[in-house]
Amino acid sequence: MTIYDPKEMTFLIVDDVDNMRRSIRAMLKLLNYGKSFHEAANGRDAWKLLQSDNLQVDFIISDYHMPHASGTELLNLLRSNRRTRNIPFLMITAEANMDIVAEAAEHDVDAYLTKPFVTATLEQKINELLERTRNPSPLTRHLSTSRDLEEKGDLAGAITEAKKAASLNAHSSRPFRELGRLFAKKGEIQKAQACFEQAIQRNRLDVTSYHALGQIAFRRNNTEKAIGYFSRAMEISPRHTDRALQFAKLLLKKNQPQEAEKILKLVLKHKTNDIDFKEEVAEIALQAGLANLALKAFREVIKADSQRSYLHKKIGTALINAGEYAEGTRMLETAAEKTPQDIQLMLRLARAYLEMKMPMRADNWASRALRMDPKNHEAQDILKKCS
Repeated sequence: MTIYDPKEMTFLIVDDVDNMRRSIRAMLKLLNYGKSFHEAANGRDAWKLLQSDNLQVDFIISDYHMPHASGTELLNLLRSNRRTRNIPFLMITAEANMDIVAEAAEHDVDAYLTKPFVTATLEQKINELLERTRNPSPLTRHLSTSRDLEEKGDLAGAITEAKKAASLNAHSSRPFRELGRLFAKKGEIQKAQACFEQAIQRNRLDVTSYHALGQIAFRRNNTEKAIGYFSRAMEISPRHTDRALQFAKLLLKKNQPQEAEKILKLVLKHKTNDIDFKEEVAEIALQAGLANLALKAFREVIKADSQRSYLHKKIGTALINAGEYAEGTRMLETAAEKTPQDIQLMLRLARAYLEMKMPMRADNWASRALRMDPKNHEAQDILKKCS
């Protein structure tokens, strides 16, 4: 049963800051809102809480920035589940900048509240949201019916309802985005493309539609156009670099390293402060033979976090792959001092010195490897070439 009276509701407050959760709860009690309250420190814990059959949550107030799972990640989980889809969701943000607005719009956030706020503002937002829940717009009703029909397997009916929604509001991108998704699911790619194009004409921040158009362009072997769409999506919301990274991996599988390199460079450009992500990109570039890009990214990671000394081996490998043998071997020898049991590292040094026409040093490293593994065929082969 849907509850519309805030005084009778069960509220879930999600924020990684304990004081913020307590503050919101105090505001709700001051308003005499909430029959009961539950709290979670992040989106992941909130989602676990919502899986309980014994808990019926009527309203969620969630922060945007949180570890483990952000507010929009939680919202995405909610909207994807029939049981939780229609729970009113109030997003709290420190600032409503372009990429946050774009990401929240993608997941159909119900309302925003920007920090700091007072009790009266919280009351106003909750009441406005509940009024829209009690009296949804015709557009919202058609889209809700469309999703219900889709889940029942009636794609044709779902498309008809989404078209009705689109006819009601010429300025909203959401109905056209839904139509594009439904046509794509039905296999009608030309119609899907047209709908996604309509969506971005109405909303230049519709990240989802840019990604969808990028995927369609790629399937049609128009890689440059696909890269353009993914680039635009990242300009709007750098938080969507994960999708672009998956696209780069797909390009590498299709043996298109130059195109993949363009995407990886864009990813690094738009996600400059995430060191773990940057290391992941460097690893992908190294494995793909994109030595210069890997080297640049690894160096930036080491500069940001000098404790990651284990990267010296990878930086040395990238240097050698880029043809910078002298610096590369120095880096690998530094790594070898810290990992004296690493046979593969010894063999990499031996191969590098052999390529540098320095057989004595190659012999030295191959011999070390052979002493640790007397049956190592690669070490034996290197030693033969050194004699």
